[in-house]
Amino acid sequence: QVQLVQSGGGSVQAGGSLTLSCRASGYTYSIACMAWFRQAPGKEREGVAAIYTNRGITYYADSVKGRFTISLDNAQNMVYLQINSLKPEDTAMYYCAAGAPSPNWALADYGYDDWGQGTQVTVSS
Repeated sequence: QVQLVQSGGGSVQAGGSLTLSCRASGYTYSIACMAWFRQAPGKEREGVAAIYTNRGITYYADSVKGRFTISLDNAQNMVYLQINSLKPEDTAMYYCAAGAPSPNWALADYGYDDWGQGTQVTVSS
């Protein structure tokens, strides 16, 4: 089993930036891919970014391309999400996840077995 502990998040004004962090522990050797998802009130959970741990291949949702950057520090078992040019519609609870999805489903939540506790991002206009 893998444990994921998130940090970061908070309240920012539109146009600002945030970095979310997630530390993995436990059976980290089993992690093939780490990802970030978000869920806004009344909406379904959405995969926004994923990164495969062996080659660093990344995937992004169209809604965040060019603004979000996912990165890994394999030595520290950390995954980061750098969020720039924040918009009010980015307001959501953000979750990190670990699993072994096939690349076609890297942004689908059913490919992930382990989840962080969530961190709130609120963007004001």
